Amino acid sequence: MKKTIYYMFMMLVCTQIQAQKDFQGMAVYESKTQAPKFEGMRGNRDITPEMKKNMEEGMKKILEKTFILNFDKSASIYKEEEKLEAPGQQNGFRIMVGSMMGGGGTFYKDVKTKSYTVDKEFMGKEFLVIDSLPKLNWKLEQETKQIGGYTCYKATVVKEPSKTDFRNFRPKKTDDKKEEAKKTSGETKTNFADNFEMPKEILVTAWYTPEIPVNQGPENYWGLPGLILEINDGTTTILCSKIVLNAKDKAEIKPSKKGKVISQKDYDETVIKKMEEFREMNRGRSSGPAQTIGR
Repeated sequence: MKKTIYYMFMMLVCTQIQAQKDFQGMAVYESKTQAPKFEGMRGNRDITPEMKKNMEEGMKKILEKTFILNFDKSASIYKEEEKLEAPGQQNGFRIMVGSMMGGGGTFYKDVKTKSYTVDKEFMGKEFLVIDSLPKLNWKLEQETKQIGGYTCYKATVVKEPSKTDFRNFRPKKTDDKKEEAKKTSGETKTNFADNFEMPKEILVTAWYTPEIPVNQGPENYWGLPGLILEINDGTTTILCSKIVLNAKDKAEIKPSKKGKVISQKDYDETVIKKMEEFREMNRGRSSGPAQTIGR
């Protein structure tokens, strides 16, 4: 009798271990970033009201994306949902801004080793960024709300923004007196990059659910006692719209291997250098034929 009970106990333990090993989930996230206003460029004679409107609408489309997060107990893959675009939609402006935002890629997180791997494309070159996951000192709050039927708890963290993520730039406040002085002096040329600045720190608010006990989330967010279903940093909101647990078809959760291996620090320095070169190249450039930016 004792042997029978022992064997039943061991079978139960093995079943639970196997269930944990096979556990996998999929979450769909809608990411929206507030499109920047180009009011600070009103002194630039090259930017017509129609171009300004097209730029803002084009930016809005670029900054609204759908992502898929496939996860298990220890790792996850976060990737933009692939969509077919009509011919002509990939215009130069969208390609340039998309490149400045990292060019998409597959974000792999391993919470056991506290590391991540992400393949990025920047200005036609492929990189494989491998580094340690950021240490996020979350402050757990008591506030709760419902997201898709799951009870979620609030958590906040103050962090340094990535200087290579275009979404972190904030529009500079316009000084009307200085703008008027520029007009009076005839200095009307304005560089695009001069209208934005990078904040020293950003406050991030997350909503996580202990009902799905994995410390995963979108992008490089992790470390909470439950799956993160929403992220907000003031300009960007990432909200989970669908969750599927233990589907019959399992996704392959493995890091990408394409691209030149590089650390996050070296990648950031490479991007910043190229962006500065681009900025200087366009600073003070004389007016040329106006080019309409398509939607």
